[in-house]
Amino acid sequence: MSDPYWNHNVHHHPEVLDAVPDGCGKALDAGCGDGLLTRKLAARAASVTGVDRSPEMIRLAREHAQVPGNVTYLERDFLADGSLPEGAYDFVSAVAVVHHAPFEQAVTRLARLTAPGGRLVIVGMAANRTVLDWVISACGVPVSQWHARRHGGKRGPAGMPMEDVHMSWGEIRKAAHRLLPGCDFRRTLLWRYVVVWDKPSDRPREGGP
Repeated sequence: MSDPYWNHNVHHHPEVLDAVPDGCGKALDAGCGDGLLTRKLAARAASVTGVDRSPEMIRLAREHAQVPGNVTYLERDFLADGSLPEGAYDFVSAVAVVHHAPFEQAVTRLARLTAPGGRLVIVGMAANRTVLDWVISACGVPVSQWHARRHGGKRGPAGMPMEDVHMSWGEIRKAAHRLLPGCDFRRTLLWRYVVVWDKPSDRPREGGP
């Protein structure tokens, strides 16, 4: 599937897709926006639900000309809407979403939505606070410019909600490891971090009680 536009979030879609477990049943794309990632996930999971609290984004997602039959879009706030069943999704993705809410509350909710033995992937942003933060971010400038030239510029769907980032890279890394024990945290050159967490299974181990 060719992307209709490119930006720093779309750039990380392949990494999200590569993390989908084989034989994935139900997937949830939290903060799905116009549904671009959700439609890609449809090829990796039996069913995919995309949720966003923006009526305009859900309208764009539903009106897309090629919505796969196993995709459902819901106007929901994943953080506050109790209709989303906890522990029901084998794969949960959240791209550029958690900074729109209190970090700990958002990550905790996403973890609860993930099924035992399932996988959660978060792609987010952080604020520069240290000299090293600024140096690493500066290294991303030529990389971003190169990708933007290849893709005809950096853009996204009109009306996409925006929010400033307040937590630093170090604060987010520390909080992620505390809230998602054993998670993999990686900072990328294009001003994003990627967290991959496998939720422990609630099944007893072989030979256990």
